[in-house]
Amino acid sequence: MRKAHSENFWFINRFKSFRHAFIGFWTLLKTQQSAWCHAASTVAVVAAGLCYGLSQSEWCWLVLAMAAVWSAEAFNTSIEFLADIVSPDFHPLIKKAKDVAAAAVLVTVIAALVIGALTLGPYISAHINSVAQDLPERRIENSQPQ
Repeated sequence: MRKAHSENFWFINRFKSFRHAFIGFWTLLKTQQSAWCHAASTVAVVAAGLCYGLSQSEWCWLVLAMAAVWSAEAFNTSIEFLADIVSPDFHPLIKKAKDVAAAAVLVTVIAALVIGALTLGPYISAHINSVAQDLPERRIENSQPQ
């Protein structure tokens, strides 16, 4: 009997943990404009990956990069919230803490951009070259009288 109670307790706690995590993610989206940039970038990268049929290892790199950016943004936002409650007035050390947290997001975003360029760059380049080679043929076809 006790075991059933503990399993139920475990399930309820896990459900509450996920609920809190989703509320936190929604708070991130509602309060941080940069989170919307990350969301748009995430959608664009996933769409490009689906269009180009990436390999499993390429997806792994991109998912890792996207997760790192989202995590850094979440940590940065939590530090900002905590700093604002600890010191509502300006304090130079709070400013430094916020600046360092923002720098962590910047470093992560730059790394994600490099990973994205290394992963998607060859596909995008090949696509652009394919379209560019096709353009002269289309001009000739359109200029000939029928």
